[in-house]
Amino acid sequence: MGKKAGDLPREQRTVYRLLKRSASVWGAAPALHQPDGRGGYRTWSWVEYRQAAEEIACGLRAMGIAAGDVVGLASETRAEFYLADAGVMTNGSIAAAVYTSLPPADQVRTLVNCEPKAVFVENPKMLRTLEASGLGVLAVPRILLEGEAEGATTLEALRELGVKAMVGDQLLMERIEAEVQPSHHAILYLTSGATGEPKMGLVTHNAIVANVDLGPKVIDLDDEDRSLAFLPSAHITQRLVMELLMLRMGVPVYFSEGLSKMPAELRSVKPTFIIAPPRVWERIYASVTTEIRKKPLLIRRLFYLGVGVGNEATRAKEAGREPAPWVKSSLKFFDKVVFAKIRERLGGRLRLAVSGAAPLGRELATFYSSIGLRLIEGYGLTEGGVVALNPIDRPIAGSIGKALPGVELKAAEDGELLIRGETVFSGYYKDPASTAAVLRDGWLHTGDIARVNGDGYWFITGRKKELIVSSNGKKIYPARIEGLFKLEPLINQVLLIGDRLPYMTALITVNAPESERTSEAVQQEVRRIVKSVNRQLAPFEQIRRFKVLERDFSLENGEMTPTMKLRRTRVLENFKAEISELYVGREEF
Repeated sequence: MGKKAGDLPREQRTVYRLLKRSASVWGAAPALHQPDGRGGYRTWSWVEYRQAAEEIACGLRAMGIAAGDVVGLASETRAEFYLADAGVMTNGSIAAAVYTSLPPADQVRTLVNCEPKAVFVENPKMLRTLEASGLGVLAVPRILLEGEAEGATTLEALRELGVKAMVGDQLLMERIEAEVQPSHHAILYLTSGATGEPKMGLVTHNAIVANVDLGPKVIDLDDEDRSLAFLPSAHITQRLVMELLMLRMGVPVYFSEGLSKMPAELRSVKPTFIIAPPRVWERIYASVTTEIRKKPLLIRRLFYLGVGVGNEATRAKEAGREPAPWVKSSLKFFDKVVFAKIRERLGGRLRLAVSGAAPLGRELATFYSSIGLRLIEGYGLTEGGVVALNPIDRPIAGSIGKALPGVELKAAEDGELLIRGETVFSGYYKDPASTAAVLRDGWLHTGDIARVNGDGYWFITGRKKELIVSSNGKKIYPARIEGLFKLEPLINQVLLIGDRLPYMTALITVNAPESERTSEAVQQEVRRIVKSVNRQLAPFEQIRRFKVLERDFSLENGEMTPTMKLRRTRVLENFKAEISELYVGREEF
């Protein structure tokens, strides 16, 4: 067992004090590992982490940036982002990170709307791109996390400025610490914009620390674990879990150089904890099953027989009973012969994997449980923090789990999930009308439709704004139906259509070469899959016609959010002609 740290008293709940306490507990132990581009890592200890944050904070003060000022961050997820983020919040300023996967013009628009007093930018290349896209309208300091550029301050120079300020005023850091209060704002989040234009949400130090203090109550991680970070730092899942929760629990973080290098990084880093969106878990599943289909008949039979045995073990655990002796003994055989090799792809030491940012789907969760990888689902949102997680010892596939200690969840009369607790955000930045629309009578209205079972497990069944009402008045939540396609390796994306229309149709994209996407063979296989899904649906929910598209839905075309959620309205706009064709002629199923 590694070292543990206790909770901060309520009156001390600031991000800096969280970091300060971590440095005192874990000291010289490694905290952050940034790839150096030569196959190795540049490592910061917990003490160096705290020291960097203090120097950055005092450097910002010397630049005239005060508590309450917004500071922008435009960078991929990397160690220097963590240092800058901590430094901004240590100063009492408000850290506002942009999604670097968005078009540069959108990044600039977001930064301008934040009204920052300074902007951290990852490197000279990104700075040139942003300047060319209009960043020049912001007459504020630019600080580079890496490299040098004319007119910009380097991170090293900012830290040197902070050191000089502390030498000249030895009580400076002490005064800054005393000035920043738990009730002050720490982060300005940009929402993903899945159901509308992105908004910016303000979160206090107290909400952040109260949220991460729930971590040790539900998961067992410490400084002997290790994690691999790759999600965008503008997103709450990455920021709160992989940055601030790891800080709270003393877990060292390794940073990925990108999705293309992740397979090798998983094998070399061997993380024990990782969090990823469903799209990553779907792709791993598709890769595994595609390879299995190419194997000899005996191996294929072993794999599917093993998955069946694993499913039986999963059902037993979900029911709160021990699997039958024959299941246990069989599972040991399949684990050694088949499943251990699959888990080795993820490093072989992964003992806790979490799916977040979007619904996972029951079938996918069951598959991972069957092969001995504990993949659990949780629930959080920008406006509420992370508020639910499956119990580690008894997760229920397809559920977001139970409310975290101290968080209240309830379903409104129309099924909307409501949240109350210290983790809830303060409101949208300079948007009181939108704030009043979601914060009502002390409850956060999430927009998600949910139900709870008798054991306290919650299930998300859809989004209020995505509700489809057919022309005969039947109500359909598309997310549930689209989720039924997730175990089909050929299927990439599905969008259900049918609002105020006589029957349901679907736009489908596939995992196939461009030249084959609309071939007769692909059409026939998709038809088979649609028929299989339809057998699981009520007649009014069934897909009567579909269209296989020649391209995927994309971020560049505005059809996906940076967290890979579908923007349904934009997809419907971009494929008007194709949708019209689906309602001409007779139904096919």
